[in-house]
Amino acid sequence: MVADNVDTIDPETCPTANGMPMLGLGTWQNDDSEACTESVRTALETGYRHIDTAQAYDNEEAVGEGIARADVDREDVFLATKLWLSNLSHDDVLETARASIDRLGVDYLDLLYVHWPSRTYDAEETLSALSELYDEGLIENVGVSNFLPEQVETAIDVCDAPIFANQVELHPLLPQEEIRATCERNDVEVVAYSPLARGAVFEQSTIQDIADKHDASEAQVSLAWLREKGITAIPKATGEAHIRDNWDSLTLELEQEDIDAIDAIDETSRQVDPEFGPWN
Repeated sequence: MVADNVDTIDPETCPTANGMPMLGLGTWQNDDSEACTESVRTALETGYRHIDTAQAYDNEEAVGEGIARADVDREDVFLATKLWLSNLSHDDVLETARASIDRLGVDYLDLLYVHWPSRTYDAEETLSALSELYDEGLIENVGVSNFLPEQVETAIDVCDAPIFANQVELHPLLPQEEIRATCERNDVEVVAYSPLARGAVFEQSTIQDIADKHDASEAQVSLAWLREKGITAIPKATGEAHIRDNWDSLTLELEQEDIDAIDAIDETSRQVDPEFGPWN
């Protein structure tokens, strides 16, 4: 349970993007079943209303159990998962999406992503299946992940359902300006995974200075910067302290000089770079 002496921030204070809470809980590498379940429950009872998982994380059942244990109604939770790159043929999309829904113990998904535009991905075949799931009401929104600008535009062209979001690695050390511009032009939300650059932001001097200035953590500064840019962030956290620290970023208001200083960081660091990444 959330500690009795910790006040929660009202979930209503979290800004939303087309109905999607702009701060969520990421669950990548949270593959200890009980720890994952408890982190999801703790996050929801702290105030989070956006939970992100994936078929590849092998924790959908634990995530679903965490939602079930939390004193929060299912319809108040924005739940997203992702189709793995071996499951992107038309029939596999339909079959494995339903399997994910079953593992999560829910009746529908708020958002279903194509995890990577690689291997079995075929824009027309994959996205036509997602459109069918959308039309059936099994998914509320279609998403893509790790898509380059031209791949986003192709997905928009071939998918009968709207493309709601593109989830990419994005943080002060990888601002992804071209992808952001393409998404903004096409009314596609941007969701940032690894928004703390897997801890690299903690060692960045500009972010350290701004954190000291505001008596905040480097994580809170990075998350506040993303929020100022209109980007949804899904930082991974397992322990209550980190879950709470990230949530408290909602109370941090950066000054324009802080945002300008972060924008001017001349340092690039991509943390997620598999051989099948479309940029390789």
